[in-house]
Amino acid sequence: MRIAVFSTKPYDRTFLDQANQAHQHQLVYLDARLTAETAPLAAGFAGICAFVNDKLDREVLQRLHSSGTELIALRSAGFNNVDLAEAERLGITVARVPAYSPHAVAEHAVALVLGLNRMTHRAYNRVREGNFSLDGLLGFDLYGKTVGVIGTGKIGLIFADIMHGFGCRVVASDPFPSADAKEFVSYVPLEKLFGEADIISLHCPLTPETNHLIDADAIAQMKPGVMLVNTGRGRVVDTRAVIEGLKSGRIGRLGLDVYEEEENLFFQDLSQQVISDDLFMRLTTFPNVLITGHQAFFTAEALTNIAETTLANISAFEQGSGALHRVTADKLV
Repeated sequence: MRIAVFSTKPYDRTFLDQANQAHQHQLVYLDARLTAETAPLAAGFAGICAFVNDKLDREVLQRLHSSGTELIALRSAGFNNVDLAEAERLGITVARVPAYSPHAVAEHAVALVLGLNRMTHRAYNRVREGNFSLDGLLGFDLYGKTVGVIGTGKIGLIFADIMHGFGCRVVASDPFPSADAKEFVSYVPLEKLFGEADIISLHCPLTPETNHLIDADAIAQMKPGVMLVNTGRGRVVDTRAVIEGLKSGRIGRLGLDVYEEEENLFFQDLSQQVISDDLFMRLTTFPNVLITGHQAFFTAEALTNIAETTLANISAFEQGSGALHRVTADKLV
């Protein structure tokens, strides 16, 4: 198949080309993010390959359909950026990568916890400037602390397992408790988790129910000084409410790998530009905030799995056989 690959970086080309040796699809790499303005670039392509910040709303899907697109191969697990009902109406198949490396994301969440706890990001900058003062770097023992895990899919459970290894008590909240959860994971109502957890880590998908799950009301229920970490989806967190929580001290430490308006920021070099997102820039002023640019997935193992599954999805669609990880408005395959 002839596939237009949007939002590509050098590492995407490396891993997709390697995986494509077994499939021999014609991949045309485009640096541009998919939007209504860039959708005409997909004209004549039977399929497109999209990433997390590509926009696949009703307008874009209609433009893709009119230019011949039959398949959208997402090189991501999340699909909240796709209007699935419209894709279904237009007869466009949407496929995703259901699991690439849950260890990669879970381990990055742990890295944020450790970095925030001991303020290693601040210590690194101080030492480079010859400042060896320890003021403002006070951490706490993870041993014996209560860790709240919101969302217990594969990533959430791996994160829970790692934190248990530190000697933490693990409580979890999920509308669909996992049968794979270890005996040390105690499921509790969300309100109880908020009230008991010293550290809260978000691993839930973005749905209408989880949009701004962490809002002012939720933060008010949390323990004073709580550490909040989000490696899930940016819109699960209400940024304005979190900023108020930081200012009041209710949130003592904040770690983000995702941000609700990240599509105009992440995966590009803006170091020579003025960033106009006032909320994001306000977050960067807090000494107890650690932000990474959606890199939790970014390991060699994950990129290999993403590329291989994406190309296998395309082949399965083309041949009408094999594993096609299809996503529709009402079910996942």
